Amino acid sequence: MPRSSARQRMPVWAVITVLCLSGTVVSLMQTMVVPLLPDFQRLFGLSAENVSWLVTATLLTSAVATPIVSRLADMFGKRRMMVVCILLMTAGSVVAATGAGFAPLVAGRALQGFSSALIPVGISIMRDELPRDKVNSAVAIMSATLGIGGALGLPLGGWLFEKAGWETIFWLSAVAGLVLLGAVLTVVSESEVKAGGRFDYPGAVLLSVALTALLLAISKGGSWGWGSEPVLLLFVLTAVVLAAWFPYSLKVSQPLVDLRTSGRRPVLLTNIASVMVGFALFANMLLSTQQLQLPAGTGYGFGLSPIAAGVAMIPSGLAMVLFSPVSGALINRFGGKPTLFAGSAVMAAGYVGRVFFTDSLWAVILGATVVSIGSAVAYAAMPNLIMANVPITETASANGLNALLRAIGTSTSSAVVAVVLSSVTVAYGGTQVPALAAFQDVFWNAALASLGSCAVVWFIPRPERVPAEVPGAAQPAVTPAGESAETVVHGCVLTGDEKPIPHAVATVMKTTGEPVDWSRADADGRFSLALPGAGEYLVVASADGWVPRSRVVEFTEADHEERIHLRHRLSLSGWVLRDGESLPGALVALSAGSGEFVASTRTDRSGHYELPLPPPGRYILTAVEAETFHTHSRKVVSGAESAVVNLELVGTALPRG
Repeated sequence: MPRSSARQRMPVWAVITVLCLSGTVVSLMQTMVVPLLPDFQRLFGLSAENVSWLVTATLLTSAVATPIVSRLADMFGKRRMMVVCILLMTAGSVVAATGAGFAPLVAGRALQGFSSALIPVGISIMRDELPRDKVNSAVAIMSATLGIGGALGLPLGGWLFEKAGWETIFWLSAVAGLVLLGAVLTVVSESEVKAGGRFDYPGAVLLSVALTALLLAISKGGSWGWGSEPVLLLFVLTAVVLAAWFPYSLKVSQPLVDLRTSGRRPVLLTNIASVMVGFALFANMLLSTQQLQLPAGTGYGFGLSPIAAGVAMIPSGLAMVLFSPVSGALINRFGGKPTLFAGSAVMAAGYVGRVFFTDSLWAVILGATVVSIGSAVAYAAMPNLIMANVPITETASANGLNALLRAIGTSTSSAVVAVVLSSVTVAYGGTQVPALAAFQDVFWNAALASLGSCAVVWFIPRPERVPAEVPGAAQPAVTPAGESAETVVHGCVLTGDEKPIPHAVATVMKTTGEPVDWSRADADGRFSLALPGAGEYLVVASADGWVPRSRVVEFTEADHEERIHLRHRLSLSGWVLRDGESLPGALVALSAGSGEFVASTRTDRSGHYELPLPPPGRYILTAVEAETFHTHSRKVVSGAESAVVNLELVGTALPRG
């Protein structure tokens, strides 16, 4: 396999700039159309509900595309999938700009939704291609570009509409797409970290149906009615499809989303916190612009135009960029967990302040800026936590799932804001406008979501300390900073008779004890590992019910497939005796302490039995003599190691029949 260090490399700053530019383009795509929805309603003669499809179409496409594109990026190349997304995004912009009607406009917006996958894929490229000491700060900057793009998108869209018409917005998007495409092809190298394998088409279809139904119900619940038949049917469809998707993903060889990895405590808790942080982040943007545009006569509004309101939000976007180096420094110094906790806490404090300080324009801008600072810190920490706890060959798909869950949080936030602002109103000028209490209610909800994130993050385990390197110990090949030599090697975990062991775990470490990568084998026992270079590594393989095995392996630069055999099962074994004599043919049955049957066998000619080791817990082990029906039972506690338990039959035989 060719080493990536042999490739022509661009300066680190250039790679960071291009990837961060993609994040800015994504946020611009998502926000520039939002302030123009009332104008599109007038131009096309449509209702507000119909015009909202310009936002809903992008939301649905991004939700479906993000996990699929991210998985394909892990399998076949991250830069390749970035190019595909940029091409689709650019095509969508051209379709929207040239289409003669509302339907092409919606279709173009749907294609623009593919741009959302650029963020998790771009973050994964940063992990693969940048020096280790630059990754955290680069990820922080890319996360911050979401804020600056969102802040600029609101006034920029309104200004372009007023000066040159709505088509200009999409022509600008097309030009930005072409510029970004050229920059990616010129600056970004294709990562050598490719897992390969088979794409999970059934899983992609099931997850796409579930996500479409869920987000459509959330986004349209306010206009269709939360208790309406279509919304309820969509929620039921989501539950039914997910109920089929979960067990399918646990059994399939190479699932679209590895639920076992996603269920690991650090990953699961980070993803739960991401939903809450996404909820709090989006509430800040939605509430601030609406409050700034309310009539000044209400006492809590400021009567700004949509463009002026967008300009007033620029400080909060700039704050995200300015604090991105702080976020990277916090991660480098303290790690992802304390940084995510701190960011969530700052967001909570900002929202509590917004409840009580709403009497001036500067108070609103300052409150929004404080929340944005917390968002910048939190958003920078989440990819760090995800990538630190998933296999290197799954970083894009894991980041894609995290981005998807943040999107679910933002969609839920949008729905909650719409419900509260439309139901808690006051009369002003003959119309109903959102009351101050409505804004305060959402501020409290966002503060609670931020505090909920803090509570979840508290239970994320801290990573173990890495032992210091031993002088003179064998080291893998070292390459200059910024020139990653990562090579993907493949292997399989087998039984002694060459049968695959599904879902076994292979862990690779340097011979000094420093962790390198780990991988969970698919249903065929196959796994992939990303190594920093050729050399000797410690490889440990384990699987439920099997005695683990380890050995030092020398990996070369050429394609390497390592076959690891687990030859011994973990077992519960022993002898069945009567008066010190072994009993061949005796029945041995194992049942759970709660009564459920677990397994049974018969002793061999020497009176020996062996059962697969059950999961940890309390059990009842029973022996029955074949001829006399003498019995004996005893309690046993199963752990993580094989156990030997002998059974001595005593007493009177039970009457037969």
